[in-house]
Amino acid sequence: MIIKTWRLSDFARNKIKKMSDLKQGVIIGFLGKTQDRFSEYQRPVTTEEKLEFVSKIDGFTGVEMVFPYENGTPEETKMWMAKYGLEFAAINVNIKKETEWVPGALSRPDKGIRDRAVAMIKKAKDFAKAVGAPHVTCCPLSDGYDVLFQINYKTAWNYMVETIAEAADYLPEVPIFIEPKYSETRVHCQIDSTAKGLLLLKDIQCKNTGITIDMGHSLQSQENPAQALSLIYESGYDAYIHTNDNDTKADWDLVGASRHFLHYIEMMFWAQEYGYDKYFTTDASPRIFDVLDFFNRHSEITQGAYKLAKTLNRGQIMEMMRTEDYNGLMKMVNKKIYRI
Repeated sequence: MIIKTWRLSDFARNKIKKMSDLKQGVIIGFLGKTQDRFSEYQRPVTTEEKLEFVSKIDGFTGVEMVFPYENGTPEETKMWMAKYGLEFAAINVNIKKETEWVPGALSRPDKGIRDRAVAMIKKAKDFAKAVGAPHVTCCPLSDGYDVLFQINYKTAWNYMVETIAEAADYLPEVPIFIEPKYSETRVHCQIDSTAKGLLLLKDIQCKNTGITIDMGHSLQSQENPAQALSLIYESGYDAYIHTNDNDTKADWDLVGASRHFLHYIEMMFWAQEYGYDKYFTTDASPRIFDVLDFFNRHSEITQGAYKLAKTLNRGQIMEMMRTEDYNGLMKMVNKKIYRI
């Protein structure tokens, strides 16, 4: 019998280093008017007003801006960012809003529709390079299906590989991160899990790619977010983290740890273990809550969870895992995390 010894992937080994300080940011689309099928929330504000608002949230310095709907020219956008002392966490390219992309963008049979979606991602990469953003993130929410016998699974998958590969190969110095989600806007999204996202990246065979792991999306897909993060790194790819929470039934974008406290702590623990040094970007929606208080509470719990994770005895925990001391691990959780 051959016993395979555990080892870190080369990518993961290069990532592990001294823990960096926590950096928090926000998708600024949540700082203005939002809506669902039933209601509208908050009031419309300009992009500059959103950036000014970010500067008022405790501990927030990062911005994820949706391209092409929130940005100005590169010069104008950089001026706004400098004015409020902010940094780019990422550029989020939206390929679902235009009418022709509502039923899907990257996996559609019509090559013209696919080409225009790829062109939008390329423009987002151009913009990211011009303003100094570290990467582009894309959540292809409209690609997928609502009913059975709706799409050709074979061609839809191959089109996803083809289109994202083309986008990834363009301006390779600006990596593209793909964000999986189980459902919404499609009943079943094409890239519905972390594993499916990694399979896509492996088919693409471009190292200038990664996975945006949204904690709520991961929970909705019945994943353990910390395990999913480890899978990304051990598969040889990079990760970018969105923070929030939900009830696993829908992507409610709640304040982090409001439903899954222990998952939140474990995610922070493994992010630190892998030397994660990007922004923890808030993908949470205030809806009926006071906007500033909502994000201050999210910042508060995220800072607290990160600090708590740093206090844990990593060597001891890893040794208990190695020796399968499950009762010892549960005691550690009770005493050091729940404090009971």
